[in-house]
Amino acid sequence: LSPTFQNAALRHTGRAVVYTRCEVASTALGPAVDDLRRARTAGNVTMPHKEAMFTLATHTTAAAERTRAVNTFWWDGDALVGHNTDVDGVIATVAALCSGGVHGDVVVLGAGGAAAAVLVALALSPLTRDARVVVVSRTRSRTERLVALAGGRTAAMAHMSDVPWARAGLVVNATPAGMRDSDDVPVPVESLPAHTAVFDLVYRREGTAWVRDAKARGLPAEDGLRMLVEQGAAAFACWFGEPPSRDVMWHALGVPRPDAHAPRP
Repeated sequence: LSPTFQNAALRHTGRAVVYTRCEVASTALGPAVDDLRRARTAGNVTMPHKEAMFTLATHTTAAAERTRAVNTFWWDGDALVGHNTDVDGVIATVAALCSGGVHGDVVVLGAGGAAAAVLVALALSPLTRDARVVVVSRTRSRTERLVALAGGRTAAMAHMSDVPWARAGLVVNATPAGMRDSDDVPVPVESLPAHTAVFDLVYRREGTAWVRDAKARGLPAEDGLRMLVEQGAAAFACWFGEPPSRDVMWHALGVPRPDAHAPRP
């Protein structure tokens, strides 16, 4: 969906620039970056290249350094500048879901580049900076790295069965669950308390199965669409030095712009 709303924002500002997408195999990332350098093409990076792009960047911003992942890049001469605007998108979505604060633990599922952005955002957001964060991942080394991002207030859990679901105030899915299989859910909503908010970084126009299940149970829930638009708006500002019209971006998606302080209906 990024080309849809980015091109709408570009047309709105009268820029003769086109935002397009290109699928790049992991083994071809280096040559692809060389092509981008020659063309002075800026852009975004998505899974599974965010962490690899960090290692290729000549200069990295504070957000990229903290997450060790790059999702937004541009050029300063021949120098590749890497930034992470996923953090902005997470903060905006958490603010919408939990405007009154998080009542309980924050459980983060996953330990990749997206999960790193979530952990940094949780540390920066006034709504979650005092909450205990539980990371669920199959890879111990990745989990330990995320623990460090949270500044020592994270409890790393090795198995889903170990998570104290009764204490969960916010659950964030930063895994691909639901991306490949539209009916796949990271954790059954029946396991969650009635006050738990659900945030699925996976996004679909019709919402993910997990978010639909959560809303049917009466839980506040959002997929990753708000995060996608907000990180895209932050990236646009990095490239052009001015923020885009979010109204134009949402209109291009055919979805009313959600209220800044309420979950998307």
